[in-house]
Amino acid sequence: MDDLLLSKIRLGVVAELLNAQWVSFTDLAHAIETTNGNLGAHLAKLVDAGYIAEEKTYAGRRPLSRYSLTESGRAAFVAHVRQLESLLSGASEG
Repeated sequence: MDDLLLSKIRLGVVAELLNAQWVSFTDLAHAIETTNGNLGAHLAKLVDAGYIAEEKTYAGRRPLSRYSLTESGRAAFVAHVRQLESLLSGASEG
């Protein structure tokens, strides 16, 4: 299983980004229901791993950050889900 995706917050971020082009930091924080500081730390790990892309811009003086799932992130998520499904099918057979 993917250690990065075992975190509820990181898994939630990837799930939120699955069907979206880009999602703002604020929208992710609301969807995941976590603090900005906590979300920022988890996003940094996902960016460092290459699972998500980060784009930072400004609207006047206000910083705006948005995030998108990369192909590596999508592949990692699919592999993680397949492993979970394998565990579940093994449990139901036993």
